[in-house]
Amino acid sequence: MTMLARRPKSSQAMAMRARIVLGCNEGASNGAVAKKLRISGATVCKWRERFRVRRLEGLLDEPRPGTPRSITDRQVEQVITRTLESMPENSTHWSSRLMAQKTGLSQSAIVRIWHAFGLQPHRVENFKFSKDPLFVEKVRDIVGLYINPPDHAIVLCVDEKSQVQALNRTQPILPLAPGVPARQSHDYERHGVTSLFAALDVASGVTISNCYRRHRHQEFLRFLNEIDANLPGGFDVHLVMDNYGTHKVGKVQAWLARHPRYHVHFTPTSGSWLNLVERLFAEVTERCVRRGSHTAVRALEKAMIDYLDQRNRDPKPFVWRADADLILRKVERVCKRISDSGH
Repeated sequence: MTMLARRPKSSQAMAMRARIVLGCNEGASNGAVAKKLRISGATVCKWRERFRVRRLEGLLDEPRPGTPRSITDRQVEQVITRTLESMPENSTHWSSRLMAQKTGLSQSAIVRIWHAFGLQPHRVENFKFSKDPLFVEKVRDIVGLYINPPDHAIVLCVDEKSQVQALNRTQPILPLAPGVPARQSHDYERHGVTSLFAALDVASGVTISNCYRRHRHQEFLRFLNEIDANLPGGFDVHLVMDNYGTHKVGKVQAWLARHPRYHVHFTPTSGSWLNLVERLFAEVTERCVRRGSHTAVRALEKAMIDYLDQRNRDPKPFVWRADADLILRKVERVCKRISDSGH
């Protein structure tokens, strides 16, 4: 009984019943046990009497009233096995209706089973595995800059959000109303594209940004000069960038050679998610682009730059929390799943 009361795997209800019996066995009154365990006296009387009459079996829950189960464990196992190990004919994934037709159960039963086991066949997520031979070294290098930046240095995440389209909805956007979300037409008119160049200060969250109509190394050099003009002297600058071709051309390398305080850290191939400025671009897309309606490229550029200028008045940095070991362990698990998948 003592083991039942103290065993970590005992349910809370069973452990409480065992403590009631142990307290009564020590000679304490029902009231004293109830006060010690902070329960009612009626509860103590109930489980004390059931233990006296039926011993340990009396502490178990009695069968509850209601309709007996109509779905057997074998049927549940069949649904789970089919979901995980097979595909329906002429379809890419199971739906509750297809599974119900295949197993003879109701659609609501299939939904309950999937929900109980955390299965969501209708959902799919994307991933991209980097094959960079220096992946581990680059992850440790960049994450180290985020978590433990060097003293007397500035860490900037630099990138370009290219081909941002100035889209104008063909009809006016209907405003938000009680019980009705804002609505916009699905079709639109294109009015040109622009590229947003941004450098995010990891420590402060301040952004240096500008828009250019083209996306070449010439524009990138202009942006590097803009970065240099906006940074204080006397500090080393660490640039986190991806492997886009304009970042590695000869003229850019020559610019970096003429400015020795700049140190470049390239993200792994197919690993642009390591660049914190991508989080800023996602924010700009959500706030300025996706639901915007712009009749000209200039209007789109003004909307993005105005948003970033407003953000710089009260900057909030993006905090990187995952250390390199955590990331690499996750990548290892993905590699193992890929190697065990049979593909």
